[in-house]
Amino acid sequence: MSTKEQLEAGLKEAMKAGDDLRKRTLRMALAAIRQAEIDGGKPLEESQMQLILQKEIKSRHEAITEAQRAHRPDLETAAKDEIGVLEGFLPRQLAPEELDVLARQAVAETGATSQKDMGQVMKVLMPRLQGRASGDQASQAVRRLLGN
Repeated sequence: MSTKEQLEAGLKEAMKAGDDLRKRTLRMALAAIRQAEIDGGKPLEESQMQLILQKEIKSRHEAITEAQRAHRPDLETAAKDEIGVLEGFLPRQLAPEELDVLARQAVAETGATSQKDMGQVMKVLMPRLQGRASGDQASQAVRRLLGN
């Protein structure tokens, strides 16, 4: 079952259960996926759908930061709850050690020695992550390795 199908099934369950948070969150995620399909003119691949979910989660993290600045714990809590719903539709996230192993392999394969080579390493690394780590996490791991 694709991520989109899982989201649609989750939406139906939320509607039957009267779970407004889950219903609202899944509708926003599905709308983002549908918009990307319309913009691209074709159905999305699984990895693209997972990237969209990661972007949605990233925007919620940004909303948490803004809510903290505005002293709005209600908005902060809502964003955290939405993140919890969305994370349930992503594959298990890599542990930092697992990410480091993959990053080391990518660095070794590309022969990267400095920060200038980071783009090459990221091109090799990102397809291997397949939604199991964010681009930010991957770039931090690569920076640590290339900074030494």
